[in-house]
Amino acid sequence: MTTTSPTPKSNQAARTALRAPGRTYLSVLDLTPSALEAVLALAGRLKKERALGPDAPTARALAGQSLALLFDKPSLRTRTGFEIAMRELGGNVTCPPSADALGTRETLADVARTLERWVSVAAIRTFEQSRLQEFVNATAQLRVVNALTNEEHPCQALADCLTIAERCGSVRGRTLAYVGDGNNVATSLTHAAVTLGMNLRLASPEAYQLPESTLAAARARGSGGMEIVQVTDPSEAVEGADAVYTDVWTSMGQEAESARRMQAFEGYRVSSALMDLAGPDAFFMHCLPAHRGEEVDADVLDGPRSAVFDQAENRLHTQKALLLTLLGR
Repeated sequence: MTTTSPTPKSNQAARTALRAPGRTYLSVLDLTPSALEAVLALAGRLKKERALGPDAPTARALAGQSLALLFDKPSLRTRTGFEIAMRELGGNVTCPPSADALGTRETLADVARTLERWVSVAAIRTFEQSRLQEFVNATAQLRVVNALTNEEHPCQALADCLTIAERCGSVRGRTLAYVGDGNNVATSLTHAAVTLGMNLRLASPEAYQLPESTLAAARARGSGGMEIVQVTDPSEAVEGADAVYTDVWTSMGQEAESARRMQAFEGYRVSSALMDLAGPDAFFMHCLPAHRGEEVDADVLDGPRSAVFDQAENRLHTQKALLLTLLGR
């Protein structure tokens, strides 16, 4: 079992110095605790105001601004959420083919310098996190959002935190159990937990736990008062939790490992029996797409304790709030 503990702030300062503060959202750790809370509060307000349609106070907030969606990987919630968000804020969206946009025909730096002349913000869904940093380093003012990399999925974490806040009244002090692969979703949940003061228990086979570097980044942000632990027993993680989260066992790009992963994760499926170990009002979370009968049973995913489609809806509202925040509107 691994438990986080605070370490000197100098590590976080060094991390922050690598990026232009306020211009990027490559990681949950790019937002201070107060900034993250502000984004979530704004998302909640935007969710209520969406019913006003063109009469919403923010319906023209990003008029004259453009968003470029640069995607190496398939997407439903992220891409559609950003498209609708930008249009509902009065802005424009362009979606260049990935072969043209992400360094296949020309360097990432040249793509970034070109787009900076045309658009205000780029949301990038790609492979290595380092590709995002290369893109950011080539520009002086373009806002850049991590729409998913192999290492992190910070946009999903925003929607997850909004969903927990809606269900529990607050994220702070709540306990989330994550059962499954220590992947990009688990990483961003860890970052969000230490930023907002939420307890997080991660249950994964030893070979698939989060790496020590991820926990070290969490320790640099955490101020104490919350518990972040890694265990191998799903029951231990779920006991008394406010919410239970899982993700697919085989992520995009890992298809060749599918058979080995299915064997390694035997016993980690979220079932009704496992959910019954959680708190009396506990709910189930999944970032989707899901494989019923693999990481989760259908009666859990589609049952009354599921918050999965609340999470999916909240992708729109949190991404809308993120765009407004990055563009200073």
